[in-house]
Amino acid sequence: MPARGSRVGRGGSDDADVPELDVRDVPHALRHATVFGALGAVPAGRAMLLVAPHDPLPLLRQIEDRHPGVFAVEYRERGREAWRLLLTHR
Repeated sequence: MPARGSRVGRGGSDDADVPELDVRDVPHALRHATVFGALGAVPAGRAMLLVAPHDPLPLLRQIEDRHPGVFAVEYRERGREAWRLLLTHR
C-alpha cells in the first residue's frame, strides 16, 4: 500500500491517466489552498482524483462558489479513512 501524504500520483485502474491528489496528510489550514492550486492546473475536459480524510462538502461549496458549474463531482469511494472524488473540469 502506498504511503499517505500530499502526493500527486495516479488514480485507480479506471483512472489510469487521471492525476490523484491525496490531501489526508496536508495540514488542515493548507488543504483547500492545495486543492485550488491543483484544480487550476486541470484543463477543460480532464479530471483530477481527490483523496480526502472526510466528505469535503465545505470544499465542494467553495469550488462551486469560485467556479460555478465548471467542475463536475463524482464520488468514487466513501470510506472511513478515505473519500475519493473525481473532479472533472467541464
